[in-house]
This record gives sequence, structure tokens and C-alpha cells, in this order.
Amino acid sequence: MIKFLQRQALRMVALAAITTAVGSPFAMAQGAYPSKPITLVVTYPPGGGADAMARLIGPKMGEALGQSVVIENKPGAGGQIGAAAVAKAAPDGYTLMLDASSFSVNPSLYPKLPYDSAKAFQPVGVIALFPNVVLVNANFPVKNIAELIGAAGKSKNAVSFASSGNGSAQHLAGALFESAAKVDMVHVPYKGGGPALNDVIGGQVPLFFGNLASTLQHVQSGKLRALAVTSGSRSSILPDVPTLSESGLKGTEIYEWNAVFAPANTPEFVMKKLATAFQISRLNNF
Repeated sequence: MIKFLQRQALRMVALAAITTAVGSPFAMAQGAYPSKPITLVVTYPPGGGADAMARLIGPKMGEALGQSVVIENKPGAGGQIGAAAVAKAAPDGYTLMLDASSFSVNPSLYPKLPYDSAKAFQPVGVIALFPNVVLVNANFPVKNIAELIGAAGKSKNAVSFASSGNGSAQHLAGALFESAAKVDMVHVPYKGGGPALNDVIGGQVPLFFGNLASTLQHVQSGKLRALAVTSGSRSSILPDVPTLSESGLKGTEIYEWNAVFAPANTPEFVMKKLATAFQISRLNNF
């Protein structure tokens, strides 16, 4: 199931990369866009990886477009609330969405989404691909993956892990770990990575398969301990932290991605302007 969902996510990202804009019923003068601020809806609450990416790329896109980009968080239901709002928005380039990996997983988890993921949106671009980091609260008595497996294996559901919601990359990373390590843990889903991260730092939940970008500062400050990364090779940012594969768990490579979308039927010339601004912003940030 995990591998199927990973393949589903990669397929949707690939399709997003090659999808082209289609015609719009809106008659817009090509030189007029953008003539007012643009809203970038983030489908998760402040403090998580998606929100961090929005606040990195939003201002740069605004500079490139000559208009401000206003970040608006609409969290809930694994990104469905924000996505539903953007799906219903006018396809005029003034309402965009920044979503995460769960966008491609939700159709497999929820048979009745309030929108058609394949038809309601068209992609502006993928911002970045991040590995997850296996993190524990600094006071949790586990120093490496072997010790974590030992603690989780003492009894069923002996260890709980937080995630940004059902079907999120963090949830899938935890499920993949359980499968590879042959342990059962308690999944504690939150409405976003920010609230989940806060509770792990506070000690309410000991374990988190967090986004590298949004958790790095807490590892560096000592609030969280990094046990492993889920990438195929070690991260240059955390060179002393082994991969899960190095720690003895093969087949555990998994990543989280963030991407920007526009409503379907946004005019082609608007999509081209957005794509150009996006690429400039991405190059300036990453």
C-alpha cells in the first residue's frame, strides 16, 4: 500500500509537470495581469513545512510579478478545506494554492473529495523535494534507530508518532518505518506540521517523521534529536545523521514535496507569467 501511494504521488507530480493550461472563458487583457495582490492559499496551518515554503517563495513571486502575494492559511482535512476553496475560486490567477504530498494521496484515502484532484487544478510548479527526518523529543531516552525499534517493540503501541494528518508524507513515513521495522506504533494525526511539531517539542508525543526544512532549526537548537533521514543518501545539512537504510531498514526511502497550483482553466498567458515568476523565485530561494 505504501509503495502504491508513493508511485501515485510521483505520477501526479509528473503529470503536473507536463500539464498545459487550457482556454478560459474570462476575457482578460494580457498586459493587465496582475493588477492587484495575489492570494496564495496554504492548505496547512502556520509553522509547518508547507507554510515555511509559502513564506519563502511568496515574497519572491510578488517581486517578480510586481504585486504582493498574500499568504492565507486554510488548514483542515489533510489539505481538503484549502484545496476546495481554491478549486471554486475564479480561474483568473489571483488565487493560488500551495499544497503538500497529501494532495496526491487524498484521492486514495477519501472517495468523495469536494473537488476532482485531476481536473480542478493546474500546476504552476514543484518547489522542492525534501526527505523526512526521524526525530524524537530531546528528553526521550532513545539515541538511534536500533534503540527506537527496541522501545517500539517492547509492547504493541508502546511508542506514538505525530504527523501533519492522515495521508501526509509524515504519516506514510511512519507507516513505512513500522512495516520495515516490524513494529506497531500509535499514529497521532494533527491538522498540520506546525501543531504536530509543537507537541513533539513539548513532549506530548515523542516521535515525529518531520520535514527537514521546517525542523532543522529545532535539531540545531537541541530541542529535537535526529536519528535518521529517509533519503537515499545522507543530507549535506545533517552529514552526521545516517539514513534509515544505513540503520538497517531497507526500502524506506521517502520524500515530501510542496507545489503551487492554480484553478483549472486559468488563461495560458497568466500561467506563463506565474510559471516564469515561480522559476525566478525558486532559483532565488533554493
